[in-house]
Amino acid sequence: MEIILIQDVERLGSKDDIVSVKDGYARNFLIPQNKAIAATTSARKVLAENIRQRAHKEERLREEAKAIAEKLMNKNVKIGAKVSSAGKIFGSVNTIQVAEAINKKGFEIERKQITLPEDSIKEVGTYTAKIKLFKDVIVDLEFEVVGE
Repeated sequence: MEIILIQDVERLGSKDDIVSVKDGYARNFLIPQNKAIAATTSARKVLAENIRQRAHKEERLREEAKAIAEKLMNKNVKIGAKVSSAGKIFGSVNTIQVAEAINKKGFEIERKQITLPEDSIKEVGTYTAKIKLFKDVIVDLEFEVVGE
């Protein structure tokens, strides 16, 4: 029996895949658990239309992410931190402070999108953060940690 997966199923396939399984597995487990639907001709047409619309939407989001990436490339971001006389920061700088500094520049970036070279930064200096704007759009942003 051919079915269309509604969600990822381990060792079988991922969402929107059309797979062939034994009838009992489909009727007694996958379909009642809302993990799959029968691959009828109408269901296949709906699936094709959904995939087409999703591809169009993802392309638009990718273009928006590329536009934001172009604007972010040349931005100079400075993060102020309290510093001891030896140049060490009291506490640390993490993705939350980097996200706040970027958002002050007029961008909407969440801290989950930012990856730092280390978990937290404990010294003054220039660092590079990776910002994931979309699946395949990643920007390297240099920022400077300065003493206040």
